[in-house]
Amino acid sequence: MKKFYIVKSRRLRSTPYTSRIENQGVTAYTIYNHMLLPASFGNLEKEYFHLKEHVQIWDVAAERQVQIVGKDSKKLVQLMTCRNLSKAKVGRCYYVPIIDEQGGMLNDPVALKISEDKWWLSLADSDIGLYAKGIASGLALQVEIEEPDVNIMAVQGPKSFKLMEKVLGNKIKELKFFGFDYYSFKGNKFLIARSGWSKQGGYEIYVENREAGQSLYDELFLAGKEFQVKPGCPNLIERIESGLLSAGNDFDNQDNPYECNFDKYIDIESDINFLGKNALIKIRKKGINRKLMGVLIDLDKIEMTEEIPLYNGNNLVGNLRSATYSPNLKKVVGIVMTKKEYWDKKTPIELKIGDKKSKGTLCNLPIQK
Repeated sequence: MKKFYIVKSRRLRSTPYTSRIENQGVTAYTIYNHMLLPASFGNLEKEYFHLKEHVQIWDVAAERQVQIVGKDSKKLVQLMTCRNLSKAKVGRCYYVPIIDEQGGMLNDPVALKISEDKWWLSLADSDIGLYAKGIASGLALQVEIEEPDVNIMAVQGPKSFKLMEKVLGNKIKELKFFGFDYYSFKGNKFLIARSGWSKQGGYEIYVENREAGQSLYDELFLAGKEFQVKPGCPNLIERIESGLLSAGNDFDNQDNPYECNFDKYIDIESDINFLGKNALIKIRKKGINRKLMGVLIDLDKIEMTEEIPLYNGNNLVGNLRSATYSPNLKKVVGIVMTKKEYWDKKTPIELKIGDKKSKGTLCNLPIQK
């Protein structure tokens, strides 16, 4: 695939860490929430193995926050998601599928309950702040909505725990998965959550002071030498194997949360109110006829810019939405929206790219040997 440059501008925002990662060898960007998101440091496979063995620092400032503050903040956040947040606690993170009035997926952020009347939605790639403002305006809710200057850096990988303990002290070890708390570094406080867009373990640091964040970024690299720290970014191989979905790639507003296997995050039984609830009631009653699954394909490389149909003979099995070669599984791994009659995973599939045909098999997510 031919490579093209990204022309930087104020519209495609840089991050507080951009100059640092460029000095460290970033080789590719993607655009995420109108911001630069590193996509590679030169070798996706080497980065994959390093992430699974050591520790990486990621510039994920493109995971922007929608801050919702005010008397009706909880009501607004609940209106946007099918997950029941009635028992949400301060200091906890919640994975929240956000849907429209027809039950279509809009985003799948992590919601942080900062206080009783303050929430952050840590976004995947879409303008959910505008959606929130539209609902708030239409219902005359008593809230203030903005995008604060919060720039996340992530510390990911099995050695992330030792590195963070070295830099921030023993208290960080007490933080539970999907919990957050405040930690001090050189007189500055940082909100840190035990979370991240990998299954290798780690933290996300919500930086509210740019200069303090840059100082912490530099210290993590100095302190991390003994742990073989390297710069990194969300890794396509690792995230597909782990079954971590990408908004806009694996789902969009033509897909509902049942089709995305988000059943445990859907509550249509209680009396909570959210947009799209009636639509989801109808969808569950009728049942779905497709859902996201994994696939293993006998190829050693693939490039994707659009859906690719998968067939069994002349019959359409589903559409491949994300895929890459896995050096661990020695096959292309992918995520496919699969028709119901092929959910048993026993049906062989065939993929055609140009004149070349390749065979494969469906599997569950996450994808394992």
